[in-house]
Amino acid sequence: MTVKYLHTMVRVKDLEKSMAFFELLGLNETRRIDVEEGRFSLVFMAPPGQEECPVELTYNWDGDDALPDDSRHFGHLAYSVGNIYEVCQHLMDHGVTINRPPREGRMAFVRSPDNVSVELLQDGDNLEVSEPWASMENIGHW
Repeated sequence: MTVKYLHTMVRVKDLEKSMAFFELLGLNETRRIDVEEGRFSLVFMAPPGQEECPVELTYNWDGDDALPDDSRHFGHLAYSVGNIYEVCQHLMDHGVTINRPPREGRMAFVRSPDNVSVELLQDGDNLEVSEPWASMENIGHW
């Protein structure tokens, strides 16, 4: 039996806000399917050079009251980054809350506008512990 990873799907309430969040993480739109008769869009976003590992943003044009306030049941998406401190600072500079700061220079969690938990992991060895990260408290859920 052969198995191949295809994508991770998350439902989003505001497609533009969600796309902007994933663009801040460095993902690009790789494919879009707009289904007029079903009144929904599927937008696939992936890191450059990793188009085979997308997240699928599913957006219902007429809204989606079925979405819970807390999408934690999706688990989380995980991405490695070259410098976790720079990425977290970039996200904070654009209004993203760092729910679990990278205190040890290794791991952080943030949430998308639809409360999808995103884990960021330092590629390679941990960075040297530094401020303000070492002293930052957790905020909310991650």
